[in-house]
Amino acid sequence: MYGLKQAPRAWFERFSKTLLQYGFKQSKCDHSLFLFSSSEGVMLLQLYVDDIILTGRSSALLSSLTTYLSKEFAMNDLGDLHYFLGIEATRNCSTNQILLSQKKYTMDLLTKEDMVNCKPCSTPVLKGPRCSILDGELLEDSLFYRSLVGGLQYVTMTRPDIAFAVSYVSQFMHQPTTVHLQLFKRILRYFKGSLGSGITLGSSDLNSLTAYTDSDWAGFPDTRRSTAGYCVFLGSSLLSWTSKKQPTVSRSSAEA
Repeated sequence: MYGLKQAPRAWFERFSKTLLQYGFKQSKCDHSLFLFSSSEGVMLLQLYVDDIILTGRSSALLSSLTTYLSKEFAMNDLGDLHYFLGIEATRNCSTNQILLSQKKYTMDLLTKEDMVNCKPCSTPVLKGPRCSILDGELLEDSLFYRSLVGGLQYVTMTRPDIAFAVSYVSQFMHQPTTVHLQLFKRILRYFKGSLGSGITLGSSDLNSLTAYTDSDWAGFPDTRRSTAGYCVFLGSSLLSWTSKKQPTVSRSSAEA
């Protein structure tokens, strides 16, 4: 599967065809997600290359599917979900909840930067004025900074509390400086003080909806001010650049 360029495509076509014949439907939002619904119950199957997550309401229905797939492919049943693509799943049987976290992945980031014994902090972003692309001295190795920030983007899957901070440091990828590197290290210090945090999944009644907005939308110094110097530098593109950052809305952190 990993040797030829077209092998993963052929494998996915072969596996998805088998699921469709069984009665699954492929999700239009995520093509690697398959859904099955019948009078016996509901099943959801998530496929990543050759790793599979399967869940459903009926244990008999799940057993029937695993038996069917075992006849078609060489498979191993690893039991309850504990670890998948760097995401740890911890069950709490008393409350019937599952905690999704990335503690091991976060520790790997701290170890990579030799910050395992760093001093923790309570917030991922320092309070005060926003940094500019002109602050600090340019880093000699900009690719290293991009690699570090790219590793942070994967953590936002289970840590939405750092979404703003990761977006903040991502704005300096094209020209990172020593100041921007300190912003990144503060996020790691925040990790040190909040290891094991994540998203808790459980059944509950939805009685209210809470939403958050960027109250400091106009506070970024490089794209939100219209000084004379910026007018000269940007020319005719000033209005479109300062009105909003991008005309489209990304549907995922990877797309962003």
